[in-house]
Amino acid sequence: MFEKSQKSYTDLLGKTNRIVEGTSITGDIVSQADLRLDGVIVGNITTQGRVVIGPAASVTGDVKCKSADIEGKFNGHIEVQELLSIKNKAHIQGEVVAGKLAVEPGAVFTATCTMKNTPKNNPAHDKQPAGQ
Repeated sequence: MFEKSQKSYTDLLGKTNRIVEGTSITGDIVSQADLRLDGVIVGNITTQGRVVIGPAASVTGDVKCKSADIEGKFNGHIEVQELLSIKNKAHIQGEVVAGKLAVEPGAVFTATCTMKNTPKNNPAHDKQPAGQ
């Protein structure tokens, strides 16, 4: 009668996991929901949502997510399906793979960067050679 059913992914949309300042985690984080980091993480992060690395945060490891905002320190490999936004106080080292990239003036960006092909946004890709 009063049993709580397990929430589905659609119920998690709009929800955010928070790792607050003063918290240190060594290990991997896997989530379907968004993630806000203000602590220290040494490990890999995988989420189907958005990752926000706050100004006091430090992340060392690999990150795979839908979109990301970075204000703190990041060292590792990050793969973002959509937009990676690097704020002016961010320090990025490592490898970046992103669909779109926005870097504010003042950010330290010492990384190799690869932009993903997004065929649906590339009009040249939609055109077929004559005779086909």
